This record gives sequence, structure tokens and C-alpha cells, in this order.
Amino acid sequence: MTIAINSIADAAVNTRATGQNTSESAQVRAQLQLREMILAGELAGGTRIAELAIVEKLGVSRTPIRAALMRLEQEGLLESLPNGGYAVRTFSERDVSEAIELRGTLEGLSARLAAERGAPAVVLGEARECLGKIDQVLSRPALDDEAFSSYVTLNERFHALLSEMAGSGVIAKELDRVASLPFASASGFVVVQANSPSARDMLIVAQDQHRQVLDAIEQREGSRAEAIMREHSRLAQRNLREAVASHNLDRMPGVRLIRKK
Repeated sequence: MTIAINSIADAAVNTRATGQNTSESAQVRAQLQLREMILAGELAGGTRIAELAIVEKLGVSRTPIRAALMRLEQEGLLESLPNGGYAVRTFSERDVSEAIELRGTLEGLSARLAAERGAPAVVLGEARECLGKIDQVLSRPALDDEAFSSYVTLNERFHALLSEMAGSGVIAKELDRVASLPFASASGFVVVQANSPSARDMLIVAQDQHRQVLDAIEQREGSRAEAIMREHSRLAQRNLREAVASHNLDRMPGVRLIRKK
């Protein structure tokens, strides 16, 4: 009898766990789909989210939709309304600039901690390998769309490794949050610069800073590592100013969320 009772209890636990996993999967799926709709401009900036319409469009229940909306508010893509519900956020050029500044500050802190605490040898090796691949991309006399795409992938990989070196889950979480904004990631404006005559030169400067910060971390020079990453974010600020001035923002995901002056 005891065995039978235990079996029933185990089955109940498994059923609850399966239901919980299914619910979480639906929430994640809804969150990803809603984010894509926002960044693609399907849900325009300032638009109030019609919950029932989203439920019908995505084919999931209201519970995972509400959880997904809360997560997107935490990411900064939605804002809660005084009378309830959510609307798609819009951002000024100043908002974008401050988001990039925040990322630079967090990455600087992460680099300093990595230098002071000592980065894992395995992660340092992966970072060196990643920079070697970036060197190969930048060795071409001219960069086509494929080369820029490769650079973006490798650049994001290197920045992720820098975050990992610090060994701080708190900082890594905050970096992920700020980088989730469509324009604040490490490669947020790289694609916008693809057709610029100075694009390759800009990436070579960025790559030199990558090399310098990795050297500072290996040499255990925390202040130097932090300063380099703060300076590194200024390249993104410059790219932002040039992109806005050239009105070439339509190539960047989520650009429709930026309010024009």
C-alpha cells in the first residue's frame, strides 16, 4: 500500500512539473514573439497592447501573455499605463545615448573585476581565439555584408566572454538587461555603418581596444581595463550621432522606437 501511495504522489509531482514546464515554455515563446513584433515595427511605438488581440494572434492563453508582457516591461521595451495594461515604449536620442553609457559603465566594472580577481585561463583563451577570428575578418581590404555579419557575431561573442571573466552573476544579468534594448548592445550600430567609407577603420580601432582590454585583464590592471571599456563605448556613441545625422537608421532593428527630433 505504501508503494502505491508513493507512486501516486510521484505521478502528481511529475504532472505538476510537466504543467509548469509547459507554462514556462509558452511564456518564453510569447515573450520572444512579442519582442520580434516590437522590433520589426509590427507594434509601433506608443501603441497600447491589446491583450486579447495578442492572445488570438499568438494562440496562447492570457496567463503566459501577461507574464511575457511583464518581462518585456522589465527589459524596457514596454511601459505600464496608469489605468492598467502596457504600451510600446519610444526612446529619444538621449535615451539611447544614456543606455550606451550605462552599458559602457557596466562593462568597465566587469573588466576591472575580471582583472582584479583573475580571469579563468579557459575563458581568456577563448577570448584570444575570438579576437584572432575578428582579425581575419578585418584583414580583408573591403568588407561586404557577410563580413559585417561575421564581425557582429564575433564581437558579441567577445563581449559575452568579457562579462563571463568577471564571474559576477549580478553584473552579467544587468548587462543582459541593458543590452536587450535594440540599440544598446555591443553591435547595436555596427550594421548601420556598413556602407560608410570609414566603417572598416572604425572596426579596426574597436579591435585594438579589444586587444588592449584583454591585455589589461591578463596583466591584472583593473583601472586600465575599466577605462578602456568606458572609452570603447564612446565608439557606439559616435556611431549613434553619425547614424542619426545620416538618416540611415532604417537598417537597425527597433529603430522605429526612436523618436525623431
